[in-house]
Amino acid sequence: MTALLTTLQTRLQQRAAYTRTKAELESMPLDVAIDLDIYKPDAAKLAAQAVYGR
Repeated sequence: MTALLTTLQTRLQQRAAYTRTKAELESMPLDVAIDLDIYKPDAAKLAAQAVYGR
């Protein structure tokens, strides 16, 4: 039972980090995104790579 709760807690923390990262990337000013070579519509993919490693 402890392993289940630990896994659930980890997944919830990852989801929260994904949501925050995606929101930050989407709200980034265009000039900053261009400087960092980030295509803003790829925010979901970039956030998933950063948080989940995929």
